[in-house]
Amino acid sequence: MYTATSAIVLPTTTVGSLPRPGWYTENLGRRSFREAMVDRSYREQYLDAASVHLRDQEVAGLDILTDGDCRFDADVGGHNWFSFAPIRMDGFSGAFAYKKEGGRAGFVHPRGHILHDILEARVMPDLVGPVGRGTLQYTAIWKAAQRLTTRPVKFGTITPELIAMAVRDLHYKDLRTAILAISEALHEELVELVEAGCQVIQMEEPQIHLVAAKGLTDNVLNPDFMVEVFNNTVRGLRSKAEIWCHTCWGNPGAQRIFNTQPSYAPAIEALNRVDADVITFETCSSGGMDLEAIGRGIKDKKVAIGVVDHHTLQVETPDQVADMVRRALQHIPKEQLVLTTDCGMGREGMSRRHAFHKMVSIVQGTNLVRRELGVPEALCLAADERLSLVESH
Repeated sequence: MYTATSAIVLPTTTVGSLPRPGWYTENLGRRSFREAMVDRSYREQYLDAASVHLRDQEVAGLDILTDGDCRFDADVGGHNWFSFAPIRMDGFSGAFAYKKEGGRAGFVHPRGHILHDILEARVMPDLVGPVGRGTLQYTAIWKAAQRLTTRPVKFGTITPELIAMAVRDLHYKDLRTAILAISEALHEELVELVEAGCQVIQMEEPQIHLVAAKGLTDNVLNPDFMVEVFNNTVRGLRSKAEIWCHTCWGNPGAQRIFNTQPSYAPAIEALNRVDADVITFETCSSGGMDLEAIGRGIKDKKVAIGVVDHHTLQVETPDQVADMVRRALQHIPKEQLVLTTDCGMGREGMSRRHAFHKMVSIVQGTNLVRRELGVPEALCLAADERLSLVESH
């Protein structure tokens, strides 16, 4: 159900994470969100951080907002994006360091490579019993942000297969079974979130495009099973909320994990079968090489393309953004197109100022195209010359 994008031509947003304010020094740790919000210092810093994330997006002029993922701790390479859920879900216990063997997901890099730091910081619990939703408390986290703005706040969650692939399974001892158990627990959590009124849920990094690009075809890591897992996790949700499927090519510490940019082409058919309203694609960093294939293959869903690159501190100009939008419109109808970032811009990626101006460029560039199409433009306070501190004469 198009609850957030239905009334907007070329809606704008970001994938999710934004750089932490320097003064935001509190961490959630292993506490539940509700428990931590009893802590006066944490509550004040958390709500202030969520507020500035939301306000920056409003000033930039984005249509759909996020809380900047400010529930995640300040850690190496955004590790808490992986560990937040299993730390809090039933069935997981302990804290064990990454090993090359033993069921851990990840790329192995030698010491001296920046991504080696990511692996050294990969400390995860083991799967030791039946999986349950535990104290994820997604609804409370979303409410804390949504009550700070009138614009829809998109809530993102890691997908079941990534949790299962990142831990040692000492209970089910079968990857397929573990993934489906986690899928059921996440589904229960997301049902509550939708019932509370969340308009947009983003499933982050289903492995459909990655297993397709790698040509994996075993009984678990194959596109068909990954689609099954996605659809099971979100079943029934589209009747009340807009479901997004976020795909990118990895973002640990804003680093590329592939030497050569992969193509989405092998995954388009499978992605067209996910039970989602919007699919996001990382297109800016690839120079838009898959736009034609995406437009040709994705027909009954909206397509969100990345028009700014999270890997680089160079802020794209509005003209560069507008050019990418125009190229996309050659293959994707304007009613079907959404503009976003390639991936998140937080977790050691860049400064707040860089991220803010990339968001401003998204809106300014999209406004250039909206003007050409004769459709309403978004208010971008950040670009209002009347509010500049530079004297006009």
